[in-house]
Amino acid sequence: MPEIVVYAVEGRSAEQKKTLMVKITEAVVDSFGVDKDRVVVSIVETKAADKTRGGVLYSERKK
Repeated sequence: MPEIVVYAVEGRSAEQKKTLMVKITEAVVDSFGVDKDRVVVSIVETKAADKTRGGVLYSERKK
């Protein structure tokens, strides 16, 4: 059973996350030749104040 974990800063809508999970599932089905019911996709969200890039908090970065 393929399991995919996506790490992301919070802020995407439920619809955006659903779209991503559906497309990832389709890609795994096409690439691995498994049934879609065997594919597990999880999104782990982090608060912008709890994640940095280059030492700068995402909550302090310009968008």
